[in-house]
Amino acid sequence: MASSLVVITGASSGIGQATAKLYASQGAKVVLLARSKDRLDLVAGEIRQAGGMASPYPIDLADSDAVSELGQRIGRELGTPDILINNAGAGRWLPFLETSPEDARAMIALPYLAAFYMTRALLPAMLARGSGSIACIASPASYLVWPNASAYTAARRALSGFTEALRTELRGKGIAITLVVLGMVESSYWQHNPGSRENVPKATKMLPVLSPEEAAEAIYSGVSRGSRTVIKPFLLRPLFLLNAFMPRLVEAQMRRMSKPRA
Repeated sequence: MASSLVVITGASSGIGQATAKLYASQGAKVVLLARSKDRLDLVAGEIRQAGGMASPYPIDLADSDAVSELGQRIGRELGTPDILINNAGAGRWLPFLETSPEDARAMIALPYLAAFYMTRALLPAMLARGSGSIACIASPASYLVWPNASAYTAARRALSGFTEALRTELRGKGIAITLVVLGMVESSYWQHNPGSRENVPKATKMLPVLSPEEAAEAIYSGVSRGSRTVIKPFLLRPLFLLNAFMPRLVEAQMRRMSKPRA
């Protein structure tokens, strides 16, 4: 991992911050992307104080032109990335009629469009070199459905569909594509998206809650192995398998164990 160039979106807090620190601790040069300059500078400072290498680039990942320009800037200033971690995401878990059109657009912008824009900006140089890894960080909503999170679910399925389709398109071209599906992570996401925690189904609450550091380790190890799919915690796997064969049963259970709405 030493001297590898790793680009991480949503790196100002939570999973992104923990992932950046983990890669930096292994000798990688990390590129930190998020909107908040102050938060990025803080994370970059902590990485440098620990002996790592970090370059913060404040960016609105929903702005396609800005992302395209940033991709060129990274290439000029730092070179071709070895790894891209599409981690940036937003979105409240809300019932459909309580979700505004603006909320829905924002949830599509982050994570899906942000991942699309960033991948499109960096992929040509990776292809020209003939190597690279891209990981997209998704949710159990990529496989399951439950009430009171319809727009959130649609956005996460867009991201997982993009990831899996991109993998087929890039087969044999030296680019590894990893879809990382993480269960509930105790991070600042819940503070930034009020009302979401209340709509978490009881079924998923019975699963282990991950720390940002545990999520980062899952990302790091999965990308290092070139895994197609990473699922953490492991207990999500049998639930996804059951859903593949008995979707009505799982849907009914998820609905039954969700918060009732007035």
